[in-house]
Amino acid sequence: MPLFDALMMWVHLVAASIWVGGSIFIGIVFAPLLKTMSDSVAGRLSIMIRVGRKFNKIAVPSLVALMATGIYNSSNLLRHPNLILSTTYGQILVVKVALVIILLITFAIHVRLIRTEIESRIDSGQVSDQLLQKIRSRIITLGRITVIVSVAILLMAALLHSGI
Repeated sequence: MPLFDALMMWVHLVAASIWVGGSIFIGIVFAPLLKTMSDSVAGRLSIMIRVGRKFNKIAVPSLVALMATGIYNSSNLLRHPNLILSTTYGQILVVKVALVIILLITFAIHVRLIRTEIESRIDSGQVSDQLLQKIRSRIITLGRITVIVSVAILLMAALLHSGI
């Protein structure tokens, strides 16, 4: 079992690297670079949506792998529910799970905001400048929340691993 446990942790770490690393890259490197790629808000938004859709093809499976391996990694504690609130490990795990729920809600809102219909309307110029700015602002805010919550989840994982 130790080899299987190590492989599960490895999958968890690789998936976290893809999810968090990709999210940070998009926010810190790619988003600022967009200003050099298009002069219009609509053009930048369209590019961002396409990049986001492409990233989601690896990010969503990574998020699913993170949750599955996270459940597996916590299975020992989950077999003893009385330990969840009575141990520091269990309390940190509860915080981590709450953060994952916040992340999932934020991500679902983000995906809903940039659905295909909106993308088509942006590409065809059927969206007012005011609505474009509103969409852009929401995408930026949701992206920042996603990154901050993801990094906080990594902190909880480090605390769990350290045995605090």
